[in-house]
Amino acid sequence: MSDNYFESEDFLKINFSESRILKGEYDNCTFKECDFSNIHASNIQFVECEFIDCNFSNTIVKDTAFKDVTFLNCKLIGVKFHEADSFLLQLKFINCQLSFSSFRELKITNTHFEKSTLEEVDFAFSNISSSIFLNSSLKNAIFEKTNLEKVDFSTATHLRIDLDDNRLKGAKFSKENVIELLDKYKIIIE
Repeated sequence: MSDNYFESEDFLKINFSESRILKGEYDNCTFKECDFSNIHASNIQFVECEFIDCNFSNTIVKDTAFKDVTFLNCKLIGVKFHEADSFLLQLKFINCQLSFSSFRELKITNTHFEKSTLEEVDFAFSNISSSIFLNSSLKNAIFEKTNLEKVDFSTATHLRIDLDDNRLKGAKFSKENVIELLDKYKIIIE
């Protein structure tokens, strides 16, 4: 990694597919209306950064560090977060489109997903305990041998979680979610 270091800088309306993002560490920086789509953003350190109205669709984030990073109104379709640097990985998503992304085999406890779309997101073999899915859609999300203990799904929609295949102790659900969870058993609930 190079010696580039950026602290408390604002990056506005930059298309990084035309103007390459410099490798290095970005500390407490804000990226607004930037386009990272389809680029290699590998081996970069983002520490306490905020991304607002950015496009990260199909961005390669291999060995990229996201330490206390917030995504607000961002498009993150097809991002393989499981390839990112998992050391001190801490993420927050508000009003984001995360469909077809992957958190497979990651430890992302206490992650905040709010008003986000997570269609067909892969959480298999992950530890997402104590996370929250506030008013978020999880249509066809993949939960396989996932630690979902103490996760708040009470306002999430489109849940399909195999109760026998995942750890759910202390997880919160609404009455509506419970009906979706029991669908596998083909029982009649009146």
